[in-house]
Amino acid sequence: MRSYDFAPLYRATVGFDRIANLMDRALSADVAQPTYPPYNIEKTAEDAYRISIAVAGFSPDELTVEVRDGSLYVSARKASDETERNYLHRGIATRAFERRFALADHVRVAGATHENGMLHLDLVRETPEALKPRRIEIARTGLVQAAIEAKPEAVN
Repeated sequence: MRSYDFAPLYRATVGFDRIANLMDRALSADVAQPTYPPYNIEKTAEDAYRISIAVAGFSPDELTVEVRDGSLYVSARKASDETERNYLHRGIATRAFERRFALADHVRVAGATHENGMLHLDLVRETPEALKPRRIEIARTGLVQAAIEAKPEAVN
């Protein structure tokens, strides 16, 4: 097992705390990743994703989806069943769970649907206008010089 110390990264950078924390969590050997419930992550378009989680046995009222601190949290709690049942085989797990997904910057949850025992979470990456590439027109030297000379002098 290898252990990495990210202290120099914290000392030498400003504003990259989230990346360092993400690497720290990913490389942490102490935290075992849960396998329940199973899920898929698919890319549905250039800037769109879908997380599908198998939530058989849970109603939409028993599921909670929230975004906080740059992460998407999906949790479920089964309401207590007051009827006594005698199972011969119980293969459908309805135990409580919480699953967390780290979201990249500018990714938001567009919606959630529950159908056929699956919870579908649609995600969209929205690039802000300030970060989108823009074309800068190149002016000709003579035209810029003429525009500067034609500008009226400011009156004090």
